[in-house]
Amino acid sequence: MDPISARGRRARFLGTAAGAALCALGAAPALAQAPTDDSGGAAQWGLGIGVGYERRPYRDFDDKARALPLLMFENRYVSLLGTRADIKLPSYGPLHFSVRARYALDGYDAGDSPFLFGMQERKDSLWLGGTVSWRAAFGTLSGEVLGDASGHSEGTQFRVQLERRLQRGAFAFTPRVAAHWMDDKYVDYYYGVRASEARLGRPVHRGESTTNLELGLRVDYTLAPRQSLFLDVSATRLGSGIEDSPLVDRSNVTGVRLGYLYRF
Repeated sequence: MDPISARGRRARFLGTAAGAALCALGAAPALAQAPTDDSGGAAQWGLGIGVGYERRPYRDFDDKARALPLLMFENRYVSLLGTRADIKLPSYGPLHFSVRARYALDGYDAGDSPFLFGMQERKDSLWLGGTVSWRAAFGTLSGEVLGDASGHSEGTQFRVQLERRLQRGAFAFTPRVAAHWMDDKYVDYYYGVRASEARLGRPVHRGESTTNLELGLRVDYTLAPRQSLFLDVSATRLGSGIEDSPLVDRSNVTGVRLGYLYRF
């Protein structure tokens, strides 16, 4: 066995494990309802455990469910939710702004699927940018613009989302709809095929910008004043820029997450 390859695989495993742990540490909105800052700026903590499963669009990809701890923290200045960290900026009327950092587990290794054999590793990335949200009677409309701070894809992505929380006794239902645009650099890095990677049945492919459409529903159930259970389901329609990649064999992906959270 090539010692350099072995070291690379070990580094990839450790990086993926660390990233997966971060991902399970309360990645909102999918894992838990983010606390609203209605406590006069007092810090709010939350701990729990969650299980998540998401299908990746790649052919024959080894999708696995993960059970990992959850962590959240929020005060008037910052909001930390797993792979997402926000620095809150001054609001302007009903508009709320923040600077955001997000670690995204978009990468893969050739060992993740037999069809990816011969592909070079695509790395996970740290994304930096800003957000704006508008809370109105019909729901919360939010936008997010992020750039790849890791320099792996050098891409840019934009997400706009509308969600509304409906309280029914101990239950809360939060349906959402979102559009997620990714530029050609992002799509080409994660879904393109370079000349050196081309094989029979896997031709050279250059990715193009695209937009995914997502529908989701989060259900929270209050066990006690500080304890809650949650379930989140989502379905995403992939844009043609991803669906047309020879690495992809589906047009839709789904995700399910459930767990328990205790707020201090």
